[in-house]
Amino acid sequence: MKDIPEKYIEGNARIPSGCAISGFFSKKGNRVSGDKIVQSISYMHDRSNGLGGGFAGYGIYPEYKDQYALHVFYNDMRAREKTEQFLNEHFDIVNLSRIPTRKHKNIVNEPLIWRYFVSPLPTKLASSQLEEQEFVVKCVININIGIDGAYVFSSGKNMGVFKAVGYPEDVGEFYRLDEYKGHAWTAHGRYPTNTPGWWGGAHPFSLLDYTIVHNGEISSYDANRRYIESYGYKCTLLTDTEVITYIIDFLNRKKGLSLEDTARVIAPPFWQQIEALPDPERERLTDLRKAFSSLLITGPFSIILGFKDGIMALNDRLKLRSMVVAEKDDVLFVASEECAIKAICSNPDRIWSPGGGEPVFATLEK
Repeated sequence: MKDIPEKYIEGNARIPSGCAISGFFSKKGNRVSGDKIVQSISYMHDRSNGLGGGFAGYGIYPEYKDQYALHVFYNDMRAREKTEQFLNEHFDIVNLSRIPTRKHKNIVNEPLIWRYFVSPLPTKLASSQLEEQEFVVKCVININIGIDGAYVFSSGKNMGVFKAVGYPEDVGEFYRLDEYKGHAWTAHGRYPTNTPGWWGGAHPFSLLDYTIVHNGEISSYDANRRYIESYGYKCTLLTDTEVITYIIDFLNRKKGLSLEDTARVIAPPFWQQIEALPDPERERLTDLRKAFSSLLITGPFSIILGFKDGIMALNDRLKLRSMVVAEKDDVLFVASEECAIKAICSNPDRIWSPGGGEPVFATLEK
């Protein structure tokens, strides 16, 4: 029998568990250049395969903080014209422009990428009889499923998503993230295993102020999708991660659950753990599991949720995907690997790995 080359011996071969996530959040609201998150995610280059990279930044549009910032991919000018006609009929467009990019040898076949700062037209909002955020959600979904060749991939206030097909560090250079400053940043390097790599399928996934970056695979996707689509959402992006964003929007915004309880729905304690709890906690968690049983996410995952004024890190109940958390002064750091944190924070005050299903939060100090 031939000797096995040393590079294949266990402990010497690098077998990444697919995808990389990273993020940080300043509780004091201190704004940091986007090149920091690009530097962080670049240290996990081998966890990606060049088929998707992306970033979300919060606090990056202070001059337009009262408008919804719509980032849109277009396949062609016809899609842009139809979308702008729709936007003019439903919104007051305060500003519109191409999103600034720089040519990059590793980012090719880019679509038209435009940005709109908008407010709902009062007459349209009143006639819709919808709450303002629900009105925006309906408009985003109508564009994404009704206008061929158009995809709104970011729609929150004072925040934005930047994503593409490519390695994340190349995507960051392409979008000139060093020219933006935000108090929160998240990042993703994609390693798709059973879904295609395309611009719309890159992470983060976004709806209003919610953004999700995800490492893992959702084995409960079909059950989750069927449930959430019964409430008007549409999963059209050929990847399981999309449904997580809609679940969080549904539970937190529409149903009014706290994000702590939302995490308990997505990754709840096991039944035997719940049974061991004293009342009323046992009764509360039992009610949550029964009420939203179809929204329990199974399979290996670790996620970072960005939302208005905060971030949440969460992994699955069995902790099948790695996630490391650290703190330094007022900043919370989250990443798939410790190296991505140490790259931008060499001496954290505290560093640890949260337990399975244990959410970790950081929010702005009021």
